[in-house]
Amino acid sequence: MAGDSADKTEKATPKRKRESAKQGQVARSPDLTGWVGMLVATFLFPGVFSGVQAQLTDVFSALPRISKTGDLQQALQIAGQALLGSAVAMLPLLLGIALVTLIVGVAQGGARPYGTRLKPKFSRINAFSAAKRMVGPQGAWELVKNLLKTFVVGYAVYRSAFGLIPLIGSAGTIPLSDVVSALGAVLLQTIRWVCVVALVLAAIDYLVARRRITKQTMMSRKEVTDEMRQSDGDPMLKSAIRQRMMAMSRNRMMQEVATADVVLVNPTHVAVALRYVPGRGAPRVVAKGQGIVAARIRELAVENRVPMVEDIPLARAINKACDIGAEIPADFYTAIARVLAFVMTLRQRGAASGLHRRSEVELAAAAAARGN
Repeated sequence: MAGDSADKTEKATPKRKRESAKQGQVARSPDLTGWVGMLVATFLFPGVFSGVQAQLTDVFSALPRISKTGDLQQALQIAGQALLGSAVAMLPLLLGIALVTLIVGVAQGGARPYGTRLKPKFSRINAFSAAKRMVGPQGAWELVKNLLKTFVVGYAVYRSAFGLIPLIGSAGTIPLSDVVSALGAVLLQTIRWVCVVALVLAAIDYLVARRRITKQTMMSRKEVTDEMRQSDGDPMLKSAIRQRMMAMSRNRMMQEVATADVVLVNPTHVAVALRYVPGRGAPRVVAKGQGIVAARIRELAVENRVPMVEDIPLARAINKACDIGAEIPADFYTAIARVLAFVMTLRQRGAASGLHRRSEVELAAAAAARGN
């Protein structure tokens, strides 16, 4: 088992993270959700209390009138209005807590209704695994965390109670409503401080849980490779398919050499086959290649009696600038026009096949210029 754990040196892939989330392996801190909800409640509670207090004040102010008239229907109506008003006043508190709880849960990755979490799992009831969690690093952290929370809550209560002693001692000299308001303010402030400190502990707890989950979901190199093969296919098979497709594309390209008007060569390293169809734009590159591919293009040109012109700069430039099936750029129109005119003149004489030099093309172009 130690060897297996040592082999897991790679971070979890996105697929492994999704699978782990389905199994419930998501970093989360239950305390984070609870304390955030309580902190939000301390800010919403004063408004709720004021609303409920107003409703109760209306009820109590109506009691003398109802006791005199004895109208039960009116009493029920006032009570119903008070209950409805109190419920409306409490609605922001309930919605606020629910919304915050949902947001914090989603942020922790814990609001995903995967059915696999409901399936029985032996590891959850395994006594050995439970004991290991209790005495291991996770159990030690839980103990420290609970002790810190207990200390923080106890200290906050102590400080609040100590600060309220003078207020309680002077309760007979100040109105009761002021005493209650002061007590409520101190209580809310105490709860807020407890929430803030507890949230710091909860954030640390979340980071600890995240580190633990990251360690648990780490993968070995073999697992990463196997997953890539399952999702993307075997690399060797993909390479074979790619080579097969390239071979088919090359074969189609070679078939186009027989229909070319001329092949530019360099003289052995580069070969570019061009075809010109009047009325269909500029000449196009129907085949090109270097090395072995260039040699094969030259062989096919000889077999199909396609003329070849040895023009080193032009062949290199066209091979670099054009893709197969593309028209030649406008910068090469003049040079290619001379080559095609030379080839067409040779065809009229029945001597177009074979290898021709660049100097022959230049001489033919000069003669044509003098003739004009």
